[in-house]
Amino acid sequence: MQWIGYVGVVAFALAWVPQSLETIAAGVCEVNPVFLALSALGSFALALYAFLSRDAVFAILNTLTTVGALVNVCYRIFPRAAGTPAAAGSALEPAVADDGRQQP
Repeated sequence: MQWIGYVGVVAFALAWVPQSLETIAAGVCEVNPVFLALSALGSFALALYAFLSRDAVFAILNTLTTVGALVNVCYRIFPRAAGTPAAAGSALEPAVADDGRQQP
């Protein structure tokens, strides 16, 4: 039965990956701020509980979920200025040469 819990927490942690990548690429997070705050608080509390219970798998997964939520919280509070590209060399945004050609 414990595997059901692991499947659930893995799915929940992975759900933040596409949202976080979209947020970073856009430079702003349009997700409801109350949802973000509750998700960050809830996953942090679960991570803390898992660490105190010495459950390494749940601790790691809930920590990753907390990080995903916090990335989105940060972009919600501090959006990147319009027109400002993502970090140079980012996998989300290819480098472009001075003449406009895409770099490898």
